[in-house]
Amino acid sequence: MSTLPRIEDVVRRALDEDIGDGDVTTNCTVPEDLWLTGRFVAKAEGVIAGLDVATLAFTLLDARVQVVRRVEDGTTVAPRQTIATVEGPARALLTGERTALNILQRMSGIATATRRFVEAVAGTRAIILDTRKTAPGLRALDKLAVRAGGGMNHRLGLFDMVMIKNNHIAACGGSITRAVEAVRACDAANPKHAARCKIEVEVRDFRELEEALALDVDLIMLDNMSVEDMRRAVKIVSGRVPLEASGNVALDTVRAIAETGVDYISIGALTHSVKALDISLWLDESSR
Repeated sequence: MSTLPRIEDVVRRALDEDIGDGDVTTNCTVPEDLWLTGRFVAKAEGVIAGLDVATLAFTLLDARVQVVRRVEDGTTVAPRQTIATVEGPARALLTGERTALNILQRMSGIATATRRFVEAVAGTRAIILDTRKTAPGLRALDKLAVRAGGGMNHRLGLFDMVMIKNNHIAACGGSITRAVEAVRACDAANPKHAARCKIEVEVRDFRELEEALALDVDLIMLDNMSVEDMRRAVKIVSGRVPLEASGNVALDTVRAIAETGVDYISIGALTHSVKALDISLWLDESSR
């Protein structure tokens, strides 16, 4: 499924949730033929993401609304900086305002947090990844925002990559080998599945690391290992398989993790603990 239809569906659902059977305040106070202009303004420093998505909150209500960007997604803005201008029927602008801002603020907050982590590991080989710890129904937007901040998307869902975690291993009698063999047997019976799905295995200690390493998997996740153990794991693997570090990564620890030599660092906090970027929509007063 392409990304665009999913994004449009998300925006439509958000509008339906807010509007219901009608914006009673706007419909009672605003003339149908009134036209307004305005601008999105940053109220804090941060990285912008989601301008196209926020625009949909207006154009799905009225195609005559025009949004003109002053910056591109991925741009760092300063307080009081104009992000975009908007012009169109007043009812559409007022009815879509909160949905547009909710989207723009959340996505920009994710992009801002991602950029901080990306900058913290600059000069190392480590790439910052997101996770599936996204707001239900908003994953497509959350992952777009991570990319705007300079991070990379991990798997989009359960359908596009095999990730064998501790509970899968437990269900296979505690054997990583048995779990991987089960996946490969399934792949052999479903060639289309095999063609699209890499195999990643989560390991928690060096015994599990050695077992996974012998299975020629595509990626190994080091789960909640100490920095010292991650550094040792990198030496053991010696570049044979890409390594991902995961588990309670914070801005003040990510640099040390990156310097162990891991290839990827996945961070759930990018999307599950979002601090929205403060943005306002300032509409000009009507002259009527």
